[in-house]
Amino acid sequence: MAVTDATDATDATDKTDGTDRTRTMGHDQEASTSAPECAVVVVNHDAGEALGSFLDSVRAEDVTEVIVVDNASVDGSSDGLAPDPTVRVVRTGANLGYGAGVNRGVAFTGAEFILVSNPDVSVHPGAVAALVEAFAADPTLAFAGPCIRSVDGTRYPSARRFPSMVVAAGHVVLGLFVPGNRFSRRYRMDDLDPSKTAAVDWVSGACFMARHRALDELGGFDESYFMYMEDVDLCWRAHRAGWTVAYVPAAVVTHLQGVSTARRPYRMLVAHHRSALRFTWRRAQGWHRLVVPAAATILGARLAVACARQALGTVHRNAPRGD
Repeated sequence: MAVTDATDATDATDKTDGTDRTRTMGHDQEASTSAPECAVVVVNHDAGEALGSFLDSVRAEDVTEVIVVDNASVDGSSDGLAPDPTVRVVRTGANLGYGAGVNRGVAFTGAEFILVSNPDVSVHPGAVAALVEAFAADPTLAFAGPCIRSVDGTRYPSARRFPSMVVAAGHVVLGLFVPGNRFSRRYRMDDLDPSKTAAVDWVSGACFMARHRALDELGGFDESYFMYMEDVDLCWRAHRAGWTVAYVPAAVVTHLQGVSTARRPYRMLVAHHRSALRFTWRRAQGWHRLVVPAAATILGARLAVACARQALGTVHRNAPRGD
């Protein structure tokens, strides 16, 4: 297992054994033509035992390498990993946020496809192969998201629409109190056939596969988003650039949810609402920007309510989150 400082990504060379693993495994150099190469990038911040469980689940899949990006964890979760020549730990030295962490990890691989994931995920057998097959069937596909299930087996709405201003406002106002309202149902694509691959607007960044070329063309995640909405922004830019996004239910993962964020709930709530406002401003054009101050007021009120619910203990891990 190689351990690398994130600043070494400029040459992507494994300083531990002197070999250039990223380049030899990447698509820029001679490689096996039997199957496309797929790497894994997982961003870790105090994920505890969940990180090891995630690695166990992807070892059974046909992946060429795993890059663990450690965002300044203090729980030792990335220190005690079992020796594995296919695993590289990249230490950023600070908690850079999710998107920035992914970007650091992507810089260390040349694989054609990259599975990007949270550490509190368990990849079911065959999930990676199903996602790769989706890319093989559509050369315009930039990102593909699996069916994400909660620990109780229910399907999380990980494939969604870009909401109109009206739908977004209705979801923001009602989502915390009436998760089944018609605005949230439309936004979360409750009409989606959960058994069929489908083109969608965006997929959750908790676990998805990316075409490396698309990530390169788009410049990766926008690092101005610390947490949340970076996945929406990335897929939005992909559509604008002519790429497509798909939901692939044949690929299944289980997401524990909130292993790291549950330790800092208020910081994460603030980050979520700040990111929502950032994306609202970025997406709004022309006269639509006139309503952004109203959107900021609504999001601010929603944040206050969400923090109050957190303080009163009325929010728990598996409750509808209104996100």
